Amino acid sequence: MAGVADQDAPAGAESGGPAPAHIVVAYGFWIFLLSDIIMFSALFAAYAVLSGQTAGGPAGRQLFDLRNAGIETMCLLFSSYACGLGALALRRGRMPGFYLACVGTFALGATFLALEIAEFARLVAMGAGPSRSAFLSAFFSLVGLHGVHVSAGLISLAFMVAQVAARGPRQFVLRRFHCFSLFWHALDIIWVALLTLVYLMGVG
Repeated sequence: MAGVADQDAPAGAESGGPAPAHIVVAYGFWIFLLSDIIMFSALFAAYAVLSGQTAGGPAGRQLFDLRNAGIETMCLLFSSYACGLGALALRRGRMPGFYLACVGTFALGATFLALEIAEFARLVAMGAGPSRSAFLSAFFSLVGLHGVHVSAGLISLAFMVAQVAARGPRQFVLRRFHCFSLFWHALDIIWVALLTLVYLMGVG
């Protein structure tokens, strides 16, 4: 592991040369994550403004199913917990535990995504698609973007598991999985805010 870490650092890192790889990756990832949070903040603000613009159509209290939203929340929270266990297992070299945690993370994340797609299909079948009103346009944009992020996370997880299986728990793999776990936990935080603003306040 130490040899791989030395290879990741540029030759001139100790003499004022280019920054080590782990520094570059950390800064780049945090810039990406903060820009993503800013984008979601703008969509949250747009939804707050447009949530009452139903154009005579159905509002949240007629459309939202809190039981379904609760199940989605539990799936995402437990998948985040499994992801954390996977990161710990990978760092300690416990590969069976890592693979098991990744399977749990993927299965719960995929269940969350399937429930979200089913909800969208139900709303469209009711005539409450994104073109029905400004409220529904904002809803589909905000919730749909979160779902796209979950989909991207699942693809990234599958890629990293394949990479670990092929190349072992090397230092650069540990960094990548650490970044992924932070991204996955950030999706949890965004979903809790979304659950509160969109579903709970919409029904209440």
